[in-house]
Amino acid sequence: MSNFTIADLERRINDRASASAEESYTRKLLDKGVAQCAKKFGEEAVEAVIAAAGEDRERLVGEAADVLYHLLVMLHSRGVTLADVEQLLETRTKKSGLEEKASR
Repeated sequence: MSNFTIADLERRINDRASASAEESYTRKLLDKGVAQCAKKFGEEAVEAVIAAAGEDRERLVGEAADVLYHLLVMLHSRGVTLADVEQLLETRTKKSGLEEKASR
């Protein structure tokens, strides 16, 4: 099992965001703006859904990796960190999922 974490991926994205667009796909995405980052995340999410529905485990793992990467790029484009998301998730664990959903 790998020791690589989503936090490691976020750090990698932050590092690559500082590189030039000629050498960094992350920088190239960010230079296209928030809307393009969001669109790319949506495309990857749909591909993951299709892979899951098709019961193709290997493809689903690959698409899930793409979803996580593009989610973090999209968050970065809006100045949202993984810690911001984790903090909200922590507050949601204090009540059941049904209670939390009803409170929104």
